[in-house]
Amino acid sequence: MIPVPNGAGRSLGKAMLLLACALLHLHTFAAPDAAPYSPDSARRVELIRLVRQDCGSCHGLTLKGGLGPALLPETLRDKPAESLVATIMGGRPGTPMPPWNRFVNAQEAAWIVDNLQKGFPGER
Repeated sequence: MIPVPNGAGRSLGKAMLLLACALLHLHTFAAPDAAPYSPDSARRVELIRLVRQDCGSCHGLTLKGGLGPALLPETLRDKPAESLVATIMGGRPGTPMPPWNRFVNAQEAAWIVDNLQKGFPGER
């Protein structure tokens, strides 16, 4: 057993938890043999409506910006997808951006990010 100074055990435990989460996150999003997630047609309609209406209430109904920044391909292409997924899932503390993890899962958030970076589909 390796001796650790008083109080360091708690920090070490947090570091190990963060490492485990990071490894799980990498496995979830970087599995090369996994097919990209594609929601079924009914869920796809729901996700498009969620982005266009709910996200659009702050980011603009055309996603060109408002209270929140623009969610257009030219503003998101150079952003790491994992970071954008984390923002959708966990929000941005200290800003009006809420977490959406009650409404979408990580695969759906990744699908949203992928489509935002390409050009988000319109509602039909």
